[in-house]
Amino acid sequence: MSPVEESAALRRRIEALGAWFHNIDLDGVPTAPNHFLGDYPRVKWKRFADAIPADLTGRSVLDIGCNGGFYAIEMKRRGAARVLGVDSDERYLAQARFASAWTGQDIEFRNLSVYDVGALGEHFDVVLFMGVLYHLRHPLLALDLIREHAARDLFVFQSMQRGARDVAPVAEDYDFWKDDHFAQPGYPKLHFIEHRYANDWTNWWVPNRACTEAMLRASGFAVVAHPEEEVYVCRCAPLPQGAGAVHPMRPAGPRHDTPTAEDIGP
Repeated sequence: MSPVEESAALRRRIEALGAWFHNIDLDGVPTAPNHFLGDYPRVKWKRFADAIPADLTGRSVLDIGCNGGFYAIEMKRRGAARVLGVDSDERYLAQARFASAWTGQDIEFRNLSVYDVGALGEHFDVVLFMGVLYHLRHPLLALDLIREHAARDLFVFQSMQRGARDVAPVAEDYDFWKDDHFAQPGYPKLHFIEHRYANDWTNWWVPNRACTEAMLRASGFAVVAHPEEEVYVCRCAPLPQGAGAVHPMRPAGPRHDTPTAEDIGP
């Protein structure tokens, strides 16, 4: 078979796997050559690749929402001992398995939701969470579960953002009758999408920059680098304390509003 025929055969195999969102170069054949964002996600990867350790030898990596496998492949190329990619879309997993096998990378892929990361029963040295948050109905819960059940050290986060890019200082507390801060452009805001955005019904919530950073802190992540507009490199930090701590992080025990035997009576 001639090189032209081999490329044509590869193109047919790529197309048979359906529409790709990750444009991955497979021996000169792109998987999504007409992507509306260009050579995506490589164009984004180039802007923050230097913020990720170049040598991941001996480390484990979890790629949540791995899609077609671009980032999982890049992590394996950096020497990661184990890379696990999870996604709830079997079509993307099929693409990821094909791309990783074609590029010679030994990567495991599983059909798993971010809400089920606790089922893995292990923590990872590096957790990637790229372009997933705004597709979730329960975004803060997802971050809490990742911090509690999956992340050991490094957390790489990316989300579409809309609204103000400035970040206003936020007080520790506000009086009940004070509400002008809610109207400030730089106050943390999570925009809810009832119907569709960009013709995609899976877009549910879009944060502004202040909200992204606040949600990360609230879930127990400390931002150590912001190499790209939408990308944050974080490390696990002490969990939030007091009334602001979220349910998955509270110790087991009765709720304050749970009726006791005395409340119920004989």
